[in-house]
Amino acid sequence: VDVDTVVLVSGAAEIALGAANLAVWKQPARAWIGGTTAAFFIIIFPGNIAQFVEAKDGFGLDTDQKRFARLFFQPLLVAGALAGGKTVKTLRDHRRK
Repeated sequence: VDVDTVVLVSGAAEIALGAANLAVWKQPARAWIGGTTAAFFIIIFPGNIAQFVEAKDGFGLDTDQKRFARLFFQPLLVAGALAGGKTVKTLRDHRRK
């Protein structure tokens, strides 16, 4: 698979997940979207590590410092997706029923 294709597909997925997070407010659908978004951020994290280790430029990440700093923001994105969807609380409440 071509690297550019992977970048384009993952970018389209990020845009689609972001739009879904903005559009869906009803639970439990919002919790599932938040969980899916968090899982997506976890899945792409190894690619971000590879970009740092291999010193590959992309989308304004043209220094080792910028690529390294991005690694610390990924967990915040995961936490934000889970919090925004109230994923943990909603799924916990759903299990109790």
